Amino acid sequence: MKTTLQTRRQFLRTSMLGAAATWTVPVFLEKTFFALDAIAADTLTQTVTGKDGTILVVLQMAGGNDGLNMVVPYADDAYHRARPRLALPPNQVLKIDNHAGLNPKLTALKSLFDNGHLAVVQGVGYPNPNRSHFRSTEIWQTASDSDRTLSDGWLGRYFDNCCAGADPTIGVAIGEETPQAFAAKNPTGVTFSRPEQFRFRSSEPNNGRMSAEEMFFRQLNESGVAEESSAPDGASIGAISGKAKDDSSTMDFLQRTALDAQLSSDKILAIARKYKSTVPYPQGQLAASLNIIARMIAGGLSTRVYYASQGGFDTHAGQINAHERLMGDFNDAIGAFVADLRQQGNFERVLLMTFSEFGRRVAENANGGTDHGAAAPMFVLGGAVKPGLFGKYPSLTDLDHGDLKFSSDFRSVYGTVLDGWLKAPSQVVLGRKFPELAIV
Repeated sequence: MKTTLQTRRQFLRTSMLGAAATWTVPVFLEKTFFALDAIAADTLTQTVTGKDGTILVVLQMAGGNDGLNMVVPYADDAYHRARPRLALPPNQVLKIDNHAGLNPKLTALKSLFDNGHLAVVQGVGYPNPNRSHFRSTEIWQTASDSDRTLSDGWLGRYFDNCCAGADPTIGVAIGEETPQAFAAKNPTGVTFSRPEQFRFRSSEPNNGRMSAEEMFFRQLNESGVAEESSAPDGASIGAISGKAKDDSSTMDFLQRTALDAQLSSDKILAIARKYKSTVPYPQGQLAASLNIIARMIAGGLSTRVYYASQGGFDTHAGQINAHERLMGDFNDAIGAFVADLRQQGNFERVLLMTFSEFGRRVAENANGGTDHGAAAPMFVLGGAVKPGLFGKYPSLTDLDHGDLKFSSDFRSVYGTVLDGWLKAPSQVVLGRKFPELAIV
């Protein structure tokens, strides 16, 4: 048995590094890759991958999502007094109990809640909240205390501590920059540009003809994936990656070269083309990201964690139309993604978790928008999620300088997902144990 496992590890390492060298690595680096292979011989290959285990999809709602108009306290008079223009009428809210309900655009999410596949964690935040987009994003992505700065991301520490020797595709982020959540001591995972911008290097001479890669992504776009529309008025934040760890060491460079080479061109194209859903995806950047993630899952990519983002939530002005559009895009993209996973038979294996760097203030401002706040809800959804409302809805009158006080630490959600879903020791990854929630 030991000999068989060792042989398999050698085959996986050699296949990855050999393929990378074949595609893009100069011959003079060949000896270095043999050295990398020797280092890899001392690591353990993760026995459970995205091919045969649970998968986490993290969705960042960048810019500071207005949680009060996503999970709406429709029965609270303080909500209507604080927002004479922005408050949603009770008869439009999708009620989930006698106090709160979902934004009327979130029909797919309401169906997931009713059918036992959505957990809503209320009042999520952290002590001494920071209202800077970039610092708060950094706190959420590193899972640090607000008075402490960490360089490694919480998912990067998961990769470091729990995924030694795993395939380099253990983490895949869709975006223009690697999220700081992926920052690790041993660089792992890859980042793709937004799907509508994908242009892979082709191994085929095109002689003026459209490459197979170009044809594939044109077909993907024609099936309902369009470029991201411009941000609405008052919503200038598209996506925030946080500070990425800048390590230009030789080993880091060579590892990243190997990963980029392995994942470029033919290999990813082959994976993505294995599966074509009959589920129609709507237009928009988020739908495009979830579409390609669904293809990767169906194609058997050995990924445990996918990361995507939806921007535009910095609604300082003209919020009513902007936020409703964002909620509609979010709802329709999630609805298509869930339907796709069900069609694949993978819905039970996938958990999707949302977060935003902060919520918005309770009171609307003079510009018909809301300013940076603190606590906000998180959604956790999937085929194996334990549904319901978790945590306490924050008071709209007992405020911290106009902001909601948090009742659930966001690291309790992370810890629960690590322990209960990824089967990873949260205390090791997060640095200490946080109270768990009964969501998985």
